[in-house]
Order: sequence, then C-alpha cells, then structure tokens
Amino acid sequence: MPPKERSGAILTVDLDAVRANYRLLRDKAHPAACSAVVKSDAYGLGAAQVGAALYEEGCRHFFVAHLEEGISLRPHVAPDASIFVLHGPPVGTEGEFTAHGLTPVLNSEPQVAGWRAHAKALGSTLDAIVQVDTGMSRMGLSPQEIDAWLLDPHFLDGIKVRYLMSHLACADERSNPMNGEQLARFIAIRARLPQYRASLANSSGIFLSPDYHFDLVRPGAALYGIGPQGGEPNPLRSVVRLQGKVLQTRTIAAGDHVGYSRRYTASEPRQVATVSVGYADGWLRSMSNQGLAIVDGVKVPQIGAISMDSITLDVSAIAGDRVAPGSLVDLICAEHPVDAVAAMANTIGYEVLTNLGGRYYREYQGLAGGAR
Repeated sequence: MPPKERSGAILTVDLDAVRANYRLLRDKAHPAACSAVVKSDAYGLGAAQVGAALYEEGCRHFFVAHLEEGISLRPHVAPDASIFVLHGPPVGTEGEFTAHGLTPVLNSEPQVAGWRAHAKALGSTLDAIVQVDTGMSRMGLSPQEIDAWLLDPHFLDGIKVRYLMSHLACADERSNPMNGEQLARFIAIRARLPQYRASLANSSGIFLSPDYHFDLVRPGAALYGIGPQGGEPNPLRSVVRLQGKVLQTRTIAAGDHVGYSRRYTASEPRQVATVSVGYADGWLRSMSNQGLAIVDGVKVPQIGAISMDSITLDVSAIAGDRVAPGSLVDLICAEHPVDAVAAMANTIGYEVLTNLGGRYYREYQGLAGGAR
C-alpha cells in the first residue's frame, strides 16, 4: 500500500500559491528587491521545496534563522542565490559560513569582531548584513554600539555590508504608533550611514506604505498565506490544505461524554467521528471543544479534548455514508485557512504552521515533475 494510503492525515502544500504570493509581494514592493524568509523549514512547509520553487520564480535572497538551516538550504538553490543567516555566526563557526556560501547577519559588536577576524585570517573581504536595533530590543547593534562603530574607522575592516537592516515589531497593526517610531529611528541611523543599502519591511511592513520598503523587503509569513494585516482582507492565496482521516464513527446518547476529562457531554444523540490528528501532530490542544472541520463544505464542530493522536467531531449534520473509516475531512483549507484556525487556538498563524508535525503524508503541488 502506498504511504499516502497508510498515513493518518495528508498535508498538501501548493507551491504554485507560494509562487503567486511571492509575485504579489514582489510587485507591491517594486522597485525594492524581494527576498524570501524560509526559516524553520519554510515555516514548517519544507524549505527545500519552497526554496527551489521561489528560486525558479526569480528570488535570489533567502533568509534563515540558524546556521544549520542555511547549510541544509544551500543544495536546493543555485550558487548565485544569497542565503542570509539571521542569528549570525555562533562563536567559532565563521569558517562554516564561508565553506557553505552563507552570509551572516551581524547583530552585535562581538559578532562583527568575529567576522572581521575571520576576514583578516582569510586575507579577503567578506559579505555581511548589519542589523541595528530600532526599538524591538531583541537583536541588532544598540545605539551605543552604533556610536562606537562611527568612531572606529576599523570597525568593518574586511567586511562588505550588503544591507543595513532592522526589524519591525508591530507591523501587523497598521495604526500602532511604534511603526512610525521605528521608521523614524531607522531613517535617522541611515542618515549617519548613507552609503549602505537598507532593509526594514517584513511581510506586514510591505503593506504599511512604500516608505518602509527601502532596498530589500523580507516577507516570510505572507508567502505561506498568512494575512499581513489584522482585521483586513487577506490578499494572499491559501497555501496549505490539511486533511485528517476518519478512524471510526459511533452514535452517542444524551448524557454520554467525549474525550479526556469529560470536556463534552451530549445533550441529545449525536454522531461522532474520530479523526487521526492530535496535538502530537501540532493540532493545538487549546482548540479543544472549539475547533472545527469541514466536510463537503459543511462546518462540523470539534468536541471534547484534543488528544495526542486524535480529535473527535460532531458529524451529525453529515450523511452517514459520507463519513466512514478512511474518509477525509478538511482541517485547514481555503474555506478554513490558517488564520481562522489560529484564532480558534488563541494564537497566530505562524505558530499553527510551524507546529504541523512530521507524521503527515506531505504532498507538493507545483513541483517540477508534478506533485509528490
């Protein structure tokens, strides 16, 4: 029996939708260049497949978080693609960056010093992005470190700065005043370092205004269909479809309980389907008693606590011959996208995608050579 038939659930990734989302973001940001953030295995969807598809679409700038992610991605994009590592080089790993054709984002004076020393040891000039902190207080050179940089003519010896970058904290909230504050700080820093190209906008920042675009934008979540602005229509295509398989069905009577801790009690006879997806697959337990699935366009409620390996659905509204062992139900789809699932779990789409587990059969639509 093929693996798809043996699996408990099927996760389909639409690479044509990823490409379409990239084109929309690229065109919106023009004339700025458009990169792709493929950290965390392309938000859980497969950096090898997503990276290759976006390279074919013309993307030449890729961002990952960790060194190992960059090493893993490198074979799947051609040598002319730049792979930037957001966390910079862990102490003593500078040689791994040059060995694998990776470019660090330098976030602190010690990282700058390590990269500078590596360039000196090689007797060459090495590319880097330098990140500055504009108010997120997470990563990037502090105002004090920027002052030290400007006072030290040797601060960047042997380093070619590809971009000066910073990161927006509240770009998904269009009216949040911090957006304007960070933009003003970034402009002020650039005024002191006008010789460098700049990058500020993440996915949501692209939709604020062209003032945030500068020379390079860095979309991540939007590539994978997550809405860029809370409370506004999502212009992006849905990328993910998650279908769970029905394990069994049963009829329960009024007063019967469902699942751990008796989280659900039937008020009348109900038809219940058990589906082979649980929190071990990233189906967040916080959706217990409030998630849903879709069967033939009909929304059916998830009832009871989400278990490690299964969920239970009230399928009383569905014809009995439609929901049987082996039947598929939609948990994520165009009609019930990632953002809607996230709202039910009281989280964000990023967490839903990056939690999708490794037990799913994965199918890629739009791969060279067809789906697999």
